[in-house]
Amino acid sequence: MTISESSIKNASSNIKFQNGTLLDVQSKQDIANGISVLLSAIGDAVDGEGTAKTPTRVANMYDDLLSGYTVDTTELLNGALFEVEYDEMVVLKDIDFYSLCEHHLLPFYGKIHVGYLPDRQIVGLSKIPRLVEMFARRLQVQERMTQQIAAVMDELIKPIGVGVVVEAQHLCAAMRGVKKPNTVMTTSAVRGLFKRNSTTRDEFMGHVRHS
Repeated sequence: MTISESSIKNASSNIKFQNGTLLDVQSKQDIANGISVLLSAIGDAVDGEGTAKTPTRVANMYDDLLSGYTVDTTELLNGALFEVEYDEMVVLKDIDFYSLCEHHLLPFYGKIHVGYLPDRQIVGLSKIPRLVEMFARRLQVQERMTQQIAAVMDELIKPIGVGVVVEAQHLCAAMRGVKKPNTVMTTSAVRGLFKRNSTTRDEFMGHVRHS
């Protein structure tokens, strides 16, 4: 299965709202227990007083950072599609995001740029950043997240074309491994006319370059 095919499948999954909470009491306790084991393994170097409540804090933190799993894409955009006579490109630039790399559980962060060509309907302005937030607040790889955002835009808004560009710095490359803190990774996904027509794609990329 290719990245784009799996992205569509994952993006369309029907995960229901749970009041923004992913973890139940037992799940949080399991995470807290795991963090307690980690701190114990590190040993005497850990400040016992300073870390006494760390297991609970970490469990609560992950409940927040992974809350994107609780959001249903259809409900997210429900009521925010409007019939408008507008046939030029719509671009939202510099949408800040923070996510967690699924390989090391370290953050990666940056900016996302989204553009689309409406086909008789537009989406409410706040919904695109909310869509970004939904996919960012999951265990991710940048390539898949880029495809997922484009897939949902294409599937639910049904534009003539859509483009997504993600620029991010990864702490797994800055703090460990190659230790290159200024490295920026760029990924893109284009669909519809953005993929078929180089002029349309270049217009979108021009907006991104002037970010």
